[in-house]
Amino acid sequence: MRFLPFAIALALTACATVEPPPPPAAPQHGDAQYQPTVGQSGKDVVWVPTSDAMAESMLRMADVKPTDLVFDLGAGDGKIAIAAAKKFGANAVGIEYNKEMADLAARNVVRAGVGDKVRIIHGDIFIEDFSNATVLTMYLLPHLNLKLRPTILKMRPGTRVVTNSFNMGDWEPDAFIGTTYPSGFYYVVPADAAGKWNVSGIDGATSATLNLVQRYQRVGGTLTIDGKEQIILGPTLTGDRLKFSFLDPKGQSRAAEVTVKGNSFAGKVMENSPLYDIAGTRN
Repeated sequence: MRFLPFAIALALTACATVEPPPPPAAPQHGDAQYQPTVGQSGKDVVWVPTSDAMAESMLRMADVKPTDLVFDLGAGDGKIAIAAAKKFGANAVGIEYNKEMADLAARNVVRAGVGDKVRIIHGDIFIEDFSNATVLTMYLLPHLNLKLRPTILKMRPGTRVVTNSFNMGDWEPDAFIGTTYPSGFYYVVPADAAGKWNVSGIDGATSATLNLVQRYQRVGGTLTIDGKEQIILGPTLTGDRLKFSFLDPKGQSRAAEVTVKGNSFAGKVMENSPLYDIAGTRN
């Protein structure tokens, strides 16, 4: 019989008796009072937590600042509202329908030390008022995004909206977060700029009329100066800021940058720097 050296035999025995490590425990999303589970049913949705990385990406995409008021629709455990306050210095409000989840979020706010900046509302996002938000974040199903869309489009122009994973239908995003699931979609609520505008102030013009058509933030149209109609070039509408280029009565290319407020606008005609003021009123 062949005998193995003692050290080798001991090593082989040790290897034979070592058990594999236990599988990692499922991640815990709650506290001692309440433990939500991924996929649990809620009102019209199931709960799936937003990752820390996505939450931060959404807030960065919206360029959140301390002057902002962020509303998170369907706040869950409060992660996004807390991050808005803790990492970006903003005030934030989370609206959550599930009472136990809302209570958990409120406790998380206290644990995070941002109770002076974050409020959690136990309520329905289709009933609660979030019209004073400067930033909206949401992780809802497509049909809920579409149901909210008319309300969002009536909000103050320039309000920034970021959705996790699902878009807003045929309202095209202004920007994207990532290219694979889960991804994010960024929108800026546009002003209502459509219609016929009487324009004053164009250098050398006796009369000018701007006719605009609009679909969400996409705009186009014509500018008629002293009876001569031209198509405006490069029109963009970002919130209440409208920009377009045109030829003035001398045939010079000019760029207009105006701010739309209700049935009026005011701004500048530019050529590298401001040249003169223009204004408009809607018929």
